[in-house]
Amino acid sequence: MREINLFELKAIYRDSMRIRGYCFGEGEKTLCVVGAMRGNEVQQLYCCSLLVQCLKELEEQGKLVKGKSVLIIPCANTYSMNTGKRFWPTDNSDINRMFPGYDKGETTQRIAAGLFNTIKDYEYGIQFASFYMPGRFTPHVRIMKTGYENVEDAKKFGLPYIILRDPAPYDTTTLNYNWQIWETKAYSLYTQETGRIDKKSAVKVIDSVMRFMERNGIISHSGKSGHVSDVIPEGELLAVATAQSGIFESCVEVENQVKEGHVLARIIHPYNGSVLEEVKATGEGIVFFRHSDPMVYSGTVVFKIIPRSAFRHSKSSRVN
Repeated sequence: MREINLFELKAIYRDSMRIRGYCFGEGEKTLCVVGAMRGNEVQQLYCCSLLVQCLKELEEQGKLVKGKSVLIIPCANTYSMNTGKRFWPTDNSDINRMFPGYDKGETTQRIAAGLFNTIKDYEYGIQFASFYMPGRFTPHVRIMKTGYENVEDAKKFGLPYIILRDPAPYDTTTLNYNWQIWETKAYSLYTQETGRIDKKSAVKVIDSVMRFMERNGIISHSGKSGHVSDVIPEGELLAVATAQSGIFESCVEVENQVKEGHVLARIIHPYNGSVLEEVKATGEGIVFFRHSDPMVYSGTVVFKIIPRSAFRHSKSSRVN
């Protein structure tokens, strides 16, 4: 294992911001894994730290395949992590909306450019990502449909679901999208948490990365077999929104099976405790996403459900 300094941004009043990486193996640029790019992505940072320890042990045991190299970048935004802000502290901009970057632009554009110039030539790219809405997911792989996406390789993670997303205009400046445009096979992995540590889902995702590396000939290590993945277009997910504002009291968890009309949550009056609304399932399926903040506004999507019909259309194949 080698620790290297990938990018440094000089500061006037405090120490420089540095993006550090951990290199394993020698040879062709095979796999790059990026963790926290936002200041609240503690779980994503934690996942990278677990992966670094796993690869360190495998390297010591001689189980990294010769001619392959792996780069792990636990954090690309130490300033926001240290100040407890999700986005860049001085202008509230998002590094993951600045790719491929511009080395003479604004601060976050320069950070994105410095990072992307280092990692754009890897064969595979994995980002431990977080969602723009606060909530819990069932662990899954997410891929942008750019025309360069590789669903068959995504099945090698062995996670239950692969979500295919039609990119919106703002997605074209994300790491995942630009990795694909530069011909890296890119995947975003989601766990159940962002701002809190959830070891169980973190271990699931690390196991999936180990499976992916073994099945692509990067490591010689056999782990758990994993799932046969269902491929779900994001547009087929059922979004369930609130009609009232108040305290959010969930009645279900992710991965629970629900039927149409099932009470998913209650919206409680914050002053007198009365039930303002019962949020009900709009179809039969599996809870994929659940809102996690204790308060909620009206019109907020608080659940996403994988409908039973999506499984009939999913094209899955078992990975050996």
